[in-house]
Amino acid sequence: MIAPMVLGSVLNPVNSSMIAVALVPIGSALGAPPAQTAWLVSGLYLATAVGQPVVGRLVDMYGPRRLYLAGTATVGIAGLLGALSPNLGALVAARVLLGFGTSAAYPAAMHLTRSEAERTGQDSPAGVLTALAVSAQTVAVVGPTLGGLLIGVGGWRTIFLVNVPLSLACLVLGALRLPKVRKPTPHPAGRLPAHPVPPTPGTNVAAHPNTTPESATPRGEAHASAARGIDLAGMVLFAALLVTMMLFLMRPRAADWYLPVIGLAAGAAFARRELRIPEPFIDLRVLGGNRPMTATYLRQFLSYTTAYAFLYGFTQWLEEGRGLHAAAAGLVLLPLSLSALVVAGVTGRREAVRGKLLMGSLVQIAGCVGLSTVHAGSAIWVLAAFGAVMGVPQGLNGLANQNALYRQADPARMGSAAGLLRTATYLGAMAASAADAAFFTHGADTGGLHHLALFMLAGAVLLLAVTLIDRSLRELTPRKA
Repeated sequence: MIAPMVLGSVLNPVNSSMIAVALVPIGSALGAPPAQTAWLVSGLYLATAVGQPVVGRLVDMYGPRRLYLAGTATVGIAGLLGALSPNLGALVAARVLLGFGTSAAYPAAMHLTRSEAERTGQDSPAGVLTALAVSAQTVAVVGPTLGGLLIGVGGWRTIFLVNVPLSLACLVLGALRLPKVRKPTPHPAGRLPAHPVPPTPGTNVAAHPNTTPESATPRGEAHASAARGIDLAGMVLFAALLVTMMLFLMRPRAADWYLPVIGLAAGAAFARRELRIPEPFIDLRVLGGNRPMTATYLRQFLSYTTAYAFLYGFTQWLEEGRGLHAAAAGLVLLPLSLSALVVAGVTGRREAVRGKLLMGSLVQIAGCVGLSTVHAGSAIWVLAAFGAVMGVPQGLNGLANQNALYRQADPARMGSAAGLLRTATYLGAMAASAADAAFFTHGADTGGLHHLALFMLAGAVLLLAVTLIDRSLRELTPRKA
């Protein structure tokens, strides 16, 4: 099952990173400035931030196979629509659909991993989890280079069209290898069996009395269960919070003062509701009384705000301010990919949470300071060197925050805690997109890049400060083998 799990899980990072080198060609082709093309980034993350918890809940209700196949099919449809889009509005809609489609594979993979761990008695399937994490990170960092090569071969529409064969591969592998099982159902006495065991692909479901096949659950009963388990009001309030704040931040004006007011009101109502209902859309109770974990979410947000601001902003500047072709810009970013992978590979086996975060934030600060000195005449090797520098924190910060969360979260709520960590990542990407739109109002020029570097520097300094003042990080010691 590893092949479909890994392939499906990389659909989101590959689409998140390839778009970095396509923003300028898309803007030129469709006559849209950076402030408008930034919605190609924000649209996907808005959809993912809302879709990920929803799809995760549906995976628990309907089983991973159904949601995996539906989601990866949606990715193919969205890719085809994006490749055929006649204007920016249709392209943004395709990216939103792409965001919802890519929300399915990761929770499905985690659900299957947990089921297999219970079936085999292997409590910690480290090999599978490592494969998922490394593959996603690898694809994310090589995405700009891959996107540049695709654009060089067939134009910007190819980065959407590539989703069609990826989707087909996921559908074939998923149909052949993923088990046709769903979440165990209660026994007549109202209690779950002590050890539910999902069958492996190709086995007879009847031989596993503690497992219910997906097809065995009546549709009416399944839909009723889903309706009870999905917090529709919470979803609407969360979406209203994100959309109104992004609308304001993408183009802040005094005349639009009502947007942040609506956003704050929606946020307050969302928080109040999620803390009161038994099955919330996003379980904010995982934060209750856990300041160290709250600080981890803040560090995740800050680190990815800077990382994505560099990825999207620097790439646009390479194409507009430096005058490079998308393929050449992707090659300039190759050292970023390589340094991130090398650092993650060398340090991945050691937790060293505080040390990684301190080093990551310090290198981010150095990179932001250096970025404020580049200009249109800077040598290519200098620009590539800045990419290599900014790849170092990408290989440190995310893994450090993940390790910290693993130790800080309540084991009974680990799934909700991990979901919120991903939400913090998406929020950082959206903040970065808003910053790029604000500083590149009239194009990705050098002046805008320098202002963006100052914004990134502020985030990196805050990351360092939050790390230094968090005394709980000193108590996180590496596990002994």
